[in-house]
Amino acid sequence: MMVRSHAPHTCHVPWWPRVIAGIVTLCGMSGSAQLCHAQARVGTQAPLFILTDAMGQQRALADFRGKFVVLEWFNNDCPFVGKQYGSGNMQRLQATYTAKGVVWLTMISSAPGKQGHASPEEARAIIAKRTAHQTALLLDPDGAVGRLYGAKTTPHMFVIDPQGRVMYAWAIDDHPSTNPDDVPQATNYVQRALDEALSGHPVSMPETTSYGCSVKY
Repeated sequence: MMVRSHAPHTCHVPWWPRVIAGIVTLCGMSGSAQLCHAQARVGTQAPLFILTDAMGQQRALADFRGKFVVLEWFNNDCPFVGKQYGSGNMQRLQATYTAKGVVWLTMISSAPGKQGHASPEEARAIIAKRTAHQTALLLDPDGAVGRLYGAKTTPHMFVIDPQGRVMYAWAIDDHPSTNPDDVPQATNYVQRALDEALSGHPVSMPETTSYGCSVKY
């Protein structure tokens, strides 16, 4: 798997042209993004990255400029994730918004040997078992992109606008429980942010507090 960033000197970078896609350093370092202390913030440009998906295809965030993009941090063994998928809620959101042209990228940043880590074969099986409808399931086993974004929990959600700015960050909803029965009563922050943005309105609650299992870096 290849993880690359378009940021040779800073974490907060603009949507630079694809001509610089060969740059492989993160925040001016040749090592892990854990060396970069700044993280994705609402109102700033989303850090660029390239990851390989479960099908073996490289996916660059820069390729989706001009579209709304959802980033969803995922751990198949986390009960908070299980709540969203077991109830069918996450699949419903994925199907609804990808049908409207939104790009939905599910991210696995669990390290090898840690809970939630998945090989490409295992990731493909997860997609099939969960009947998921994301655009792609991306593999980040060294946690470089997760750390670059400051992803702390599963699920941990970001929504990026067509200009490449982070417009929503953190929790999926306002019910921090593992009980699927809570889903119908919850205010889904990601759904609200997307509905508002797709209607041309500002996001009324752009930042919340994430909850769930810790990302297993």
